Amino acid sequence: MSFDPVAVASAAADASGAVIRAHFRARIDVDTKADASPVTLADRGAEAAIRRVLAERCPDHAVIGEEMGGKAGGRFTWVIDPIDGTRAFITGRPVFATLIALLEHGRPVLGLIDQPVLGERWLAHEGELRFSGPHGGAPGTRAVASLAEAELSCTSPDMFTEPQFGGFRRLAGACRRVTYGGDAYGYGLLALGQIDVVAEADLKPWDWSALAPVIEAAGGAMTDWRGAELTLESDGTALALGNPALLGDAVALLGG
Repeated sequence: MSFDPVAVASAAADASGAVIRAHFRARIDVDTKADASPVTLADRGAEAAIRRVLAERCPDHAVIGEEMGGKAGGRFTWVIDPIDGTRAFITGRPVFATLIALLEHGRPVLGLIDQPVLGERWLAHEGELRFSGPHGGAPGTRAVASLAEAELSCTSPDMFTEPQFGGFRRLAGACRRVTYGGDAYGYGLLALGQIDVVAEADLKPWDWSALAPVIEAAGGAMTDWRGAELTLESDGTALALGNPALLGDAVALLGG
């Protein structure tokens, strides 16, 4: 590579974080997009800030962003979700995250999760995960021996179709506990060994591209609900596990 992807991603997250912190709990206007999800000027401003960094440092790279679109192209594509968890952001809860991923030939090779209010950042590249933050925590998943010992998390049951929710309930019934809320932040907690399983659906590439490298570098696994590798053509389901040995059990429950 003729560029430093870690330095580029870090600079982009620094730029977006400055925008987001300026708007956090500021009672800004909220618009509703065509898919009924909320968006604010913080989302748009953060993505614009990231794109400015990428345009300056990697002008020949393709960019896909939740708010401004784009498509994959060439060897490298950056995938951006400026605020994953806008509902949390607009209600003043600091469990949203900025997601920045670098894809090489369509596969994520770098993933960054940034929580700019709490000052926490996960950055995975070449199989190594770095975590920084003032509230404690060390990179590494918790390899529970069975689903019966596992903490399961999901952003919201509203993301599931009826058949998907049936599969999720089977998985939840096999786990110790289930908690809702967290968006991408929940995957960061899984990478710190605080959560053991996350199962979600209706995810777009900008929702998961940054997460897979983080989970895998922490020692876990992230796939779709069939246990297959996530790609730009995946069906929107996602399953993250702290212990990859539990993948077969989880997939069997989700598929019924």
